[in-house]
Amino acid sequence: MHKKLLKLAAAALALCLVVPTAGAVTTNDDGEIMIRVGLASAYYHNATGELEAAHLENEDGYGAGYRFGYYDGNLDFVELGYTDRRTTQIAVLKSENLWYGYSSSMSKNTYGSSIHSDILVGCYHVLVDEGFRDFEDAQDAAEDYADGFVAYIDGEYQVRAGSFETKEDALRYGESGEVVGTSSYGLTVVETGTNTILFQYDEGSNTKLAVQPGVDGARETRTWFNNYHYRGGFEYFRRTGGNVTVVNVLTLEDYVNGVICYEMGPSWPLEALKAQAVCARTYALRNMGTHSSYGFDICNSTYCQVYRGMGNGSASYSPSQTSMQAVEETEGLVVTYNGKLAETPYSASFGGASEDAYYVWGSDTTNTYPYLCGVEDPYEDYDSSWTVSYTASELEKRLQSYGYGTSTSLDYLELEYSKLGNVIAVTIHWKNGQTNSIYPSGSKAIRSVFDVSSIRFTVNGETVNPAGKSLSGRSSTRSTSSSDLNVNGKPVDSLDGMYIISGNGTTSPIGENPYVISGSGTVSALEDMDQGGNTGGGGSSSGGSNQGGGTVTVSGSSYVFEGAGNGHQIGMSQWGANSMAKQGFDFEEIVTFYYPGVKVTRY
Repeated sequence: MHKKLLKLAAAALALCLVVPTAGAVTTNDDGEIMIRVGLASAYYHNATGELEAAHLENEDGYGAGYRFGYYDGNLDFVELGYTDRRTTQIAVLKSENLWYGYSSSMSKNTYGSSIHSDILVGCYHVLVDEGFRDFEDAQDAAEDYADGFVAYIDGEYQVRAGSFETKEDALRYGESGEVVGTSSYGLTVVETGTNTILFQYDEGSNTKLAVQPGVDGARETRTWFNNYHYRGGFEYFRRTGGNVTVVNVLTLEDYVNGVICYEMGPSWPLEALKAQAVCARTYALRNMGTHSSYGFDICNSTYCQVYRGMGNGSASYSPSQTSMQAVEETEGLVVTYNGKLAETPYSASFGGASEDAYYVWGSDTTNTYPYLCGVEDPYEDYDSSWTVSYTASELEKRLQSYGYGTSTSLDYLELEYSKLGNVIAVTIHWKNGQTNSIYPSGSKAIRSVFDVSSIRFTVNGETVNPAGKSLSGRSSTRSTSSSDLNVNGKPVDSLDGMYIISGNGTTSPIGENPYVISGSGTVSALEDMDQGGNTGGGGSSSGGSNQGGGTVTVSGSSYVFEGAGNGHQIGMSQWGANSMAKQGFDFEEIVTFYYPGVKVTRY
């Protein structure tokens, strides 16, 4: 019954809700939302940096030849030139002296300034003629010269000839004409492995060359770049006049296709992949333009979302029929809260419970992000357990490498747990009295400092004593006490020595595990209540310990970290989604379980 109600509610909302976005959205002339994904950039979260030369190769059966031009304000392609159908491999170079050969640093043949060979693409040329009406006229003129080519310079078609290392070499060229080059933003397109120039483009600091694969009207193009093949087109520019940035320009739905099978497995259950598609689409829309200073909307790494386009050619690392079906069946669906796009973080696994984003990122989960509150997860059945061990000396050296514990030795660790059983703070105590506190986020986060996979762990098996659970999840006391507990309107510091009165008038001491009845009649364990008297998330944990919050101290000759989960512990568990799908839950139920209070609606 609850599944049907969820589907009906979502269907009704999908018909009428218009959702505002956090970033600017670009829609092309066909009404499709377009996105620019950084593939090679100086941005430090892109694994591939700016390049001297960027190579493209058409995939057989998915388009032939290339078109050159630029993208307008709607990211519609504007054509300036093209190759013939026989051209399958091209390279876009910065317009400087570059030689073709083997690069040991890149382990492949490419063009570079440090490579020396007989194949030179020089930066000096001879201007043969200019002022052509269109590309066809210029191309006809260029064919009169063995090494002639068309250039589009400052809004005008030219015919240039030759490519020379020096101006003097160009002056000795057999044809009369002015020696020319480009600005530091110029780009030259060549046929890969040769010095045959196909097109040159320079609009000064505004230069952004677009390459659209396919001159044969192919319905879908797929093009190889840096070991992966991609749908859509490409944009090239020299952001600061140096090396080349490479951007994939494509529709939002094609982008989502290139995300979900890498963030999840391509053969995962359909409903899990649909949940991932909705979250990935929402993330992209909400973060559109985040990296605009680098010339694209979103990066291709785990810092944003893993994006590998149509994969590397292997079935295990490419979109599958199931993953593409998940995108098609959720087209346009997003996650919203109060009519606005929600934040939809996710990670591999939680090991029993996600965490309130307040404790991990400092987010306002009372007013702004209440759906990132953390939930106990009874569904995740993936074994994500792990162990990391240190001797006291090893841990001491590791901590000191992070700048902690100057001229002293390690005394003990103090671990603070949330009511969901995750570590929300570790305080290092040193023998000279120094202390350092480490939290789940920041440049020195718990996972980094201790080299652990999640914040759900124990050290040396130490767990919170049930009599010492913290009511607020922030207290460091070991006794059953809390300044947040009121009796007759007044705060009390401890329950020790207090009595309860039963319904028939008898009295007895409060035990170790008291329960309370809220004003609404809900019965719950005292330690599961927050400061406002509300109970925590329901469900039983599938792993982990220290449920209920509190603090433990650990010392000894060794420190063994045992835990479960992998990731930042916020939002959706991908392995949990996998398990829920196998148990019959649909994608909307998965999403609303991990983000309580959200809705799945049409964008």
